[in-house]
Amino acid sequence: MNALSNSLCNMPPASGRQIPEAAVVRLPLYLRILNDLIADNCTQISSEQLAALSGQNAAKVRKDLSYLGSYGTRGVGYDVSYLLYQIKRELGLNKAWPVVIVGAGNLGQALGNYGGLSNRGFVVAAVVDTDSSKVGSVVGGVKVAHVDELPQIVQSKSVSIGIIAVPAQHAQSAADLLIRAGVGSILNFAPVILNLPPEINVRIVDMALELQILSFYEQCRIDALEVAVVSAPESVIA
Repeated sequence: MNALSNSLCNMPPASGRQIPEAAVVRLPLYLRILNDLIADNCTQISSEQLAALSGQNAAKVRKDLSYLGSYGTRGVGYDVSYLLYQIKRELGLNKAWPVVIVGAGNLGQALGNYGGLSNRGFVVAAVVDTDSSKVGSVVGGVKVAHVDELPQIVQSKSVSIGIIAVPAQHAQSAADLLIRAGVGSILNFAPVILNLPPEINVRIVDMALELQILSFYEQCRIDALEVAVVSAPESVIA
């Protein structure tokens, strides 16, 4: 699913180069593809091949990678290992990022127990909640703490990324708590637009919104099929 951004990147990338937001959004896609290629012992890839695997065009791929200082070699392409290193460096994935999850309900538990986070460079440092029945339980290998401990957790574990996994009506207060605690980036799973300072980076993952977009395209497909049936000659229908 796509994520909508309020402010994707207010800070310059590790290299000091300014990279357009649209290109930054595509870098994790290239990263996933390159990780798969490494697993398959692939050492070289052309922009055309990477474009085909990512659903982009080759010119766009070459432009995106040029922001990293990577231009490939004519007739050879890109070195997969080095390109992987460049993208990780630019995305800040040359180190592990501790994250805190606000909300230990079904979604928070699912996120905390999701092994894909650690595989991609993110460590669940803490899970917090206001519900005393959830405090003390274990999610993702960490004990759920009370939300009042959030400032201490953020400072002691150097957390800069927070994940909001609470109902929409509590999302703004959760975001406010994260910001006051010192978190600078937020991933919000609640279907609500947050009122945040401009220096705070936020990504919104709204499953219902994405399903509504899919329903539009599905309805278009159905309408097109119905038109095709109505306009088809009787002999063909028979």
